[in-house]
Amino acid sequence: LAFCRGRVVRVPKGPLIRVVGTEVVIPCSVSDYDGPSEQNFDWEFSRDTDFLRIVSTWDSTFTSEEYQKRVGHGDIKLRRSSNDAVELVIRNIQPTDQGRYKCSTPSTDATVQGNYDAEVQVKVISDGLSVSGSKGRSSASLRLSEGDSFKLRCSAITTSPEHTHLHVTWQIKSGSTWRDILSLTHEGKFQPGPGYEERYRNGDIRLDTGANDTYRLSVSQASSVDGGVYRCLVSEWVRGADSSWQKIQEKSVEIANVAIQRTDVVISTSNVSVTERDSLDLTCNITTDRSGIFQAEVMWYFSVSPDDTLSDAQVLLSMDRDSVVSDSTLISLSHVDRNSYRLLVRDVDVEDSGYYFCQAAIWVPLHNGSWHKVVERTSAPVSVMVTALEPDYGVFLNASKTPKFSDDPTELHCRITNAEDTEANIRFTVSWYYRQRLRSDDVVTEELLATMDADWTLLLGDRSRERTQNGEIIFSKKAVDIFSLRIQWTSESDRGDYFCVISAWSRQRNNSWVKSKDVTSASVSIFWATQDYTLTVEAVKLKPFFVAGHTFEMTCKVSSKNIKTPRYSVLITAEKPLTDQSNPNGTTRIISLNQDSVVRLEDWTDQTRVDGVVLEKVQENEFRYRMYQTQISDAGLYRCVVTAWSPGGGGMWREAVNGLSNPIQIDFQTSGPVFNVSVHSDSPTIYQGELADLLCIVTMEGIALEPDDMSFDVSWFAVRSFALDREPVLLASLDRRGIVSQSRRNGSSDLSLERISPLEFRLRVHGCEDHDFGNHYCVVTPWVRSATGVWQREPDIKAKPIFLSVKMDVLNAFKYPLLIGIGLATIIGLLSCLIGYCSSRWCCKKEVQETRRERRRLMSMEMD
Repeated sequence: LAFCRGRVVRVPKGPLIRVVGTEVVIPCSVSDYDGPSEQNFDWEFSRDTDFLRIVSTWDSTFTSEEYQKRVGHGDIKLRRSSNDAVELVIRNIQPTDQGRYKCSTPSTDATVQGNYDAEVQVKVISDGLSVSGSKGRSSASLRLSEGDSFKLRCSAITTSPEHTHLHVTWQIKSGSTWRDILSLTHEGKFQPGPGYEERYRNGDIRLDTGANDTYRLSVSQASSVDGGVYRCLVSEWVRGADSSWQKIQEKSVEIANVAIQRTDVVISTSNVSVTERDSLDLTCNITTDRSGIFQAEVMWYFSVSPDDTLSDAQVLLSMDRDSVVSDSTLISLSHVDRNSYRLLVRDVDVEDSGYYFCQAAIWVPLHNGSWHKVVERTSAPVSVMVTALEPDYGVFLNASKTPKFSDDPTELHCRITNAEDTEANIRFTVSWYYRQRLRSDDVVTEELLATMDADWTLLLGDRSRERTQNGEIIFSKKAVDIFSLRIQWTSESDRGDYFCVISAWSRQRNNSWVKSKDVTSASVSIFWATQDYTLTVEAVKLKPFFVAGHTFEMTCKVSSKNIKTPRYSVLITAEKPLTDQSNPNGTTRIISLNQDSVVRLEDWTDQTRVDGVVLEKVQENEFRYRMYQTQISDAGLYRCVVTAWSPGGGGMWREAVNGLSNPIQIDFQTSGPVFNVSVHSDSPTIYQGELADLLCIVTMEGIALEPDDMSFDVSWFAVRSFALDREPVLLASLDRRGIVSQSRRNGSSDLSLERISPLEFRLRVHGCEDHDFGNHYCVVTPWVRSATGVWQREPDIKAKPIFLSVKMDVLNAFKYPLLIGIGLATIIGLLSCLIGYCSSRWCCKKEVQETRRERRRLMSMEMD
């Protein structure tokens, strides 16, 4: 294929049949060439044997003398369609142009390959096509009514010597453009134009052929879009040598100018306003120039919105083409004249406000006696506003109860005054609103508290829903003309302006209620002056001097301002020194008494002195705190924390303000002994399974005490980390009575805690494991007996921790596994030898037959 590739010049396959006087276009293209992309072309013509040069794309002197005039006038020209294709255009072809046309391309190839020219035969025939209107008329005028039918005819015939086909198309001109209506193609197929497909399928547009080569266009149900100039466009087609259809000429003739008179439906009046209980009168007019026999069918519609469709609208009344009216009590429809229909609605009400429109259809009789609907139109909607008969009344709002303090009740009365026309057809409802008062000029929108609908159902707003459901806000109707709003316990957030809106509702014909009027009252301000709550608490120590073991007593006196009937709750707190290990935060809640005089122990954890603290109410504003048998550990600053409560809604108490008293200090001046604690171990590094001994040693400085006058609580703790960055774990404890307590352990090691001397305590860890490592320390609480025989608790003392390291004994760890491995290997080896011996002895033994040989001694040669 590569060797056979070369230049190819192509022209259409001939012969090309063309009609005299028409324009001929002969294309020529070249492919598979070398050189520049834009190629040049030469055209030549021959009637017999010699070729005459016509035109060239690159040589202006190429044209023969015979064709110079036609080429110069533009009757013959070349039109380039691309770099490798041109078209030879011959205008007004004549019989002398019949012959062979050759298209050639100058070579731009490196080697000569392929063809460089191509020829096509052109045959020129006479014009045998004639197109005319019906009866030879060139154009007619038709004036029709909308919905009528009409027919148009044109005649088309050809006397061409060739076998040609006609293509007939009916067109309409509306404006400046022609649009196809319906065509009968040269292949005998019907083809509707754009927008006429549905009408063609319905049979409203048809194209029929008749005698004498006539083509008839039939249009039924004519509409306004069918008005315009109609023409018949006929083209002549012939089948070429390549079996394709080619259009050789085209002619047209205007047939008629059709005018369509539109049928309109209008309502005689525009927007209408009537008063309730009056009558509504509307007239529907049909505008048409139809003079023949016809009947109208009218239907009246009502809708709330002007944009509603017929399916959404309500049918009021209808009259068919026989003038039969549908039944209705308050609505009537009458035929005023030939084209007018009157709608009368009696005793209108507010619900009749909306949009009214009518729909009219024109029916004409057919030859078989049946009726045919030719057109249907709907009028534009007319707005009808029915003005309600508003009752005349006023509204007055007053406050029967106003609050002076927070939580006082508030009651408002909304009264209807000067009411007239309040018969059974009028009903009143109320809506309550609240508006916050601001000192600035900012605009605050009102908030709906509650409203009533026509059947007196109460609808709550977001602001009052929860409080109304809880009974804190009550909406009621005191009398026929009085509505009430009561707030049981008014809070500061309720301060503001209140107003009510009285709505009048009118009863309709269907016993429904429609709101006809709203009247708003003047606002009532609910406000009271408020001052900041003031609470003062003073703590007084009743006994200025006391020693350990005596009773500590102080009183708290409370005074308040701007609080309505207050009650107080009291909490006693103590701020211990930072050396106290029992409370590292520094503040301890001891005992409290609430506003109902209920006493509760808070963080008091001394089980031996459960009844050692007492808090009581001496007077309404005075409270007394006692602590019996005080200890050295009770030293610190004591305060009274007082909360004032005021009565709230629903019998509840509301917190008003808090107060803190001055501190009262308990400080014991003592010259007793000073205790120190340390931890010691002879071997802080041990191996797993060994015994660890830890000693907690108490030393004493200052006054020496007898062993019977002192006792100690000892607790051992461990921190399982190299650094003290984890929570300590309690291991064991020994109280001053000698009772030992141990925490729960997860490992196999065990603990023992004992007192080995009055000032030494030993902790033993039996069978240490790797999780027993860490920092270990003890916490000692000394107890000293005073001269009065009372045991005093000294502050806790914490020893400096010592790190216990647990190592693994490699020899002991591998001793038993090695012994077990050697033993098992020995047993398996012996067992293997035994199995081998038994197998060779009994299982794998073979009988070997050997020749018996005699054993004789060798004899000396002398004896031989």
